[in-house]
Amino acid sequence: MFKKIVEDLLQNALEERQDLFLIDFYLSGDNAVKIVIDGDNGVLVEDCMFISRAIEHDIDREEHDFSLEVLSSGAATPLILPRQYSKHIGRNLEVKTLDHQDLEGELTEVNEDGVVLSWKAREPKPVGKGKVTVAKTAAIAFDNIKEAKVKIKF
Repeated sequence: MFKKIVEDLLQNALEERQDLFLIDFYLSGDNAVKIVIDGDNGVLVEDCMFISRAIEHDIDREEHDFSLEVLSSGAATPLILPRQYSKHIGRNLEVKTLDHQDLEGELTEVNEDGVVLSWKAREPKPVGKGKVTVAKTAAIAFDNIKEAKVKIKF
């Protein structure tokens, strides 16, 4: 019952703010609610407050004892939904695939099927000694991505 109330209020808030979307929703046995959101343009503290208020203000504390935590997916959190990738075009990603490849490169394209990474690699010259730098690309389908993280540079 309580879970349904929270889900309905959350859904209404996300319909009102369509630039925000749900990443994860937890409800523990002691009514501790944890909501993780992301946004097409990132997430501000005000966005978390909006979701929190949309839920908290419409639940009677006399009837339901609960705690509520609304947070954004962190910078080091793996990308889960295809919708999350678009805002990271131009950034470096580390991608682990289901067919056991580990790739790292610049996210250059996102389409309905997957992503395209580009990077440069040093390879032996076809003729003679030494190495040359070559441009590489890889198209990776969303259903082949085991884990993808934005590589943070400092």
